[in-house]
Amino acid sequence: MFDRRKYCTDCHSMLSWTCIGSKKSGLYTNYYHRRDNCIYCTPELEEEKQRNMKEKQQQFRTLDDKQHPWLEWGRSNESCLQHTGHDVEQVQQLYSMCEQALINYCSHRSEQHLDSTMTPYLSPMNLLLVTLWYLKHYHSERYIATEANLTQKGVNYFLSSILDILHSCVYPELVSLPVDLASRRTPHGPERQHKLIVDSTFIAIPEPYDSEERKAYYHAKSPTNYALKVQIACNFLHRIVHVSKCYHGSVHDITILRDSSLLEHVNDSVQIIADKGYIGEENVVTPRKKPH
Repeated sequence: MFDRRKYCTDCHSMLSWTCIGSKKSGLYTNYYHRRDNCIYCTPELEEEKQRNMKEKQQQFRTLDDKQHPWLEWGRSNESCLQHTGHDVEQVQQLYSMCEQALINYCSHRSEQHLDSTMTPYLSPMNLLLVTLWYLKHYHSERYIATEANLTQKGVNYFLSSILDILHSCVYPELVSLPVDLASRRTPHGPERQHKLIVDSTFIAIPEPYDSEERKAYYHAKSPTNYALKVQIACNFLHRIVHVSKCYHGSVHDITILRDSSLLEHVNDSVQIIADKGYIGEENVVTPRKKPH
């Protein structure tokens, strides 16, 4: 696409563009939208994008090798497990699932700070690593900012962004959900696998200001003492087949199970295996102590 740049004699702004292939013209306010959707320009743009992506990948990989915490934690499985809950290979697998999105995020952030040589930033791998560290230990944003030599505002921003990236890239790869998830009557298919394992997990949250909310969200196992609770069901092929909505941390496990509609799909041949928090439901197998 050829830029036929006509300038206003008063403000010197660009007024129009012309595509040689399609012979179309337009105002420069629509230039990038038209260019990205032009069949004549798309092949060239795609080649350029691929070339730029390879350059960025190489640039960030070089930065990974020089930057903490990957420089230190990536040396051994023991260190990586201690800080993130995943070994080196698992971290690399997670990174490969969301590499494109992480690089795009870093590129966008670096473009926003082109004029600043003082703004520190983390490479894509280190952003992932610090986010996994946060999810493992739930350190405060202030503590993470101090350890990573970043601003607290910057930590707050990138944690939110990287969690969104993990959800959009990793979640579909690891979690299998029904197509019609909105319908509470949708069968989740456990009967095909004959048995399910069900348990709840929690997502730690900061201490609520309101006393009633503190009572509702209280969860003794949470490092912050407050949490959201989610129920997960998986089959014997290690596939997640059901994820409940979020509940207050104080809600009992069996209440979540009864509210999840999973019990509608159990019978003598399709039973749920769960811990003692689920005692009391038919077709839910819970552990029993051996008699002495």
